[in-house]
Amino acid sequence: MDGVHDLGGKQGFGPVDRAHEDEPYHGEADARAYALTVSLRGERAYPVDWFRHVRETIDPIDYLSRPYFDQWLQTAVAMAIDAGDLSMVEVATGEAGDPVRTPAPMDIAAVRTMLTNPANFEREGAAPAFAVGAKVRTASHGHSGHTRLPAYARGATGTVIAYRGAHLMPDDGARGIERAEPLYTVAFARGDLFPEAAGSPDVINLDLWESYLAIG
Repeated sequence: MDGVHDLGGKQGFGPVDRAHEDEPYHGEADARAYALTVSLRGERAYPVDWFRHVRETIDPIDYLSRPYFDQWLQTAVAMAIDAGDLSMVEVATGEAGDPVRTPAPMDIAAVRTMLTNPANFEREGAAPAFAVGAKVRTASHGHSGHTRLPAYARGATGTVIAYRGAHLMPDDGARGIERAEPLYTVAFARGDLFPEAAGSPDVINLDLWESYLAIG
């Protein structure tokens, strides 16, 4: 989805606040929002790309003004309501309704196991169309729905430096479709993505799915 959420390379939002960079959360509320959101993966197995797509539908004013984990909590509530695991009455009152419908909470051991054994999104798929060393150009436009091709990298030419196997395509996953595509790591000169950095020796590596790419 092209929208306010795609902030990579954007200017005008002031300096990055690094005051809390050594702290995983700014407070207990952040930790609880993270734990609640992650626990949904265990009970209902909400797809991660569906989570990203729902978060990207947050109103721009909310998206830019609400704290990071507050956005996560808002997204988790929206997904739970959409799936029928939660009602607006329960959200408004803070009281659980039908105990038969309400999923049982995960215990601490189950959460720890889930977090230390992350999901594997690699699948069997078609042979890769691009070889390591190939020059490729990224798509120059987006589409409705979720995508993992950032706006700053569109219409740019880079070099394939690694093939990562076939992995679930996030654009389809956000629509509930499980389909794998070849995944590559593509290297771009920093100046090719950000003209103001022309002449910089820096290289930016992006993991990109095959349908984002064409021969450069």
